[in-house]
Amino acid sequence: MAEREGANPEGAAPVAAGPQAPELSREEKLQLRKEKKQQKKKKRSEKGPSAEPAEPGAPPEAGQPRAAAQPTSPPAPADGPGDGEKPAGGKSKAELRAERRAKQEAERAQKLARKAELSQAATAAKPRQSPTEPQSMVKRLPEHVQVDDPAAQRKLAKKLERQQVPLRQDYGTKVNLFSHLHQYSRKKPLTQQMSIPSTVIHPAVMRLGLQYSQGIINGSNARCIALLEVFKQLIRDYSTPPNEELSRDLVAKLKPHISFLNQCRPLSASMGNAIKFLKKEISCLPDTLREDEAKEKLQDVIDKYLREKIVLAAEAISRSAFEKINDHDVILVYGCSSLVTRTLCDAHAKQGRAFRVIVVDSRPRLEGRETLRRLVRHGIHCTYVMINAISYVLPEVSKVLLGAHALLANGSVMSRVGTSQIALVSKAYNVPVLVCCETYKFCERVQTDSFVSNELDDPDDLIVLRKGQAQLGGWAENKSLRLLNLVYDVTPPDLVDLVITDLGMIPCTSVPVVLRVKNVDQ
Repeated sequence: MAEREGANPEGAAPVAAGPQAPELSREEKLQLRKEKKQQKKKKRSEKGPSAEPAEPGAPPEAGQPRAAAQPTSPPAPADGPGDGEKPAGGKSKAELRAERRAKQEAERAQKLARKAELSQAATAAKPRQSPTEPQSMVKRLPEHVQVDDPAAQRKLAKKLERQQVPLRQDYGTKVNLFSHLHQYSRKKPLTQQMSIPSTVIHPAVMRLGLQYSQGIINGSNARCIALLEVFKQLIRDYSTPPNEELSRDLVAKLKPHISFLNQCRPLSASMGNAIKFLKKEISCLPDTLREDEAKEKLQDVIDKYLREKIVLAAEAISRSAFEKINDHDVILVYGCSSLVTRTLCDAHAKQGRAFRVIVVDSRPRLEGRETLRRLVRHGIHCTYVMINAISYVLPEVSKVLLGAHALLANGSVMSRVGTSQIALVSKAYNVPVLVCCETYKFCERVQTDSFVSNELDDPDDLIVLRKGQAQLGGWAENKSLRLLNLVYDVTPPDLVDLVITDLGMIPCTSVPVVLRVKNVDQ
């Protein structure tokens, strides 16, 4: 080692001698040798057989490295401190690292380019799934809010024709802002407006549809209870055809009946949730059940839904609302809500609370009269006023108790038209507004106004006879006159202080949480 490091024997490669030689340790020298051997081996593999030494069997001279025997390569320097700067091939280690890094970057850029080309090809093959037009997020609009769309009406007519359900014609001229909604008349019975096939529609469903169209059955709870009772009778009378499954055929049999009821009057949010629940229960029936067992199970499921979602929910709401009713309170109610009426009657009869109720009513339905009859029958002191007088009575009101047709996902309250006006004036007078609503009326629809989705009642109901004469008797012949009879309005959540439900008292902002929990449970 001393001879190789300090001397330059004859025939050997020149060795760099300098004052830095003693500073290299033995391990560092071995490491340098290994690196040079690897570099030389790599170059030989790249050059091929021409890079092999001419005389592989001849031993190298003393003090000369084996790689120096290659005739095609320049003589390699011996091990020394300066060897790391210019290894074999005339390139330093820094230059070799730079080349390897450049090669890796080039390969990485090629891979990214190939991925980009593949993604562009997939995007061109499926343009509907592009991020600018997410088709999965677009929800189909309900048919009852597309009356002014000819394509949607043609599609609806074909669907009803397949189901053998007649299409009900609109009545009268509508206000342009609500031209996308249906408007029916109650003057002519439904049986005179369209022919109802008795072979397709069950008689019980036909009777229920006539009651809906004539306004005999009103209110979200009453309509939903009547619907489920009719479906129980329909299931009892159902028989599975040969070579068919009950879970599939029964759902198909329900579709024309639902379409017929929707033609009689648009379905409420509570009815839509009940129908969705029943369809899910039918589709989840096991195939091992016999027909009579499956029908009995479905009827038990409907009874359980009615008991838990409506009857027991009303009891829970009544108990929760009792905490908000104190002696000598003056409570303002509007319209006719079976849930609000029951809450007040229970607080007076069972809990012995002494309070006074102001019943606010509005034309043309005048539903508050029914509320007045029920409360007076239970011995509750009441005052009856029209909606245009609420600003005169609100200064003496301690709280407002309202019912709801549905609670929307954004916290808005959909209820009888006039509810938002009462909530707005109550907010101006700093009177708290409480809404009583069962959770089965919670709807995933989002709505901020009363125009997009609503219901139009018979415009002839607005005609008032005074001394035997009707001032609006010939409104249909007057092209410059249109009557608007809205059924519902939407109250913003900031006008409602509290919602009393069967799960407890919650703010309007908690409606999405309840909907999410319900979806998980189902």
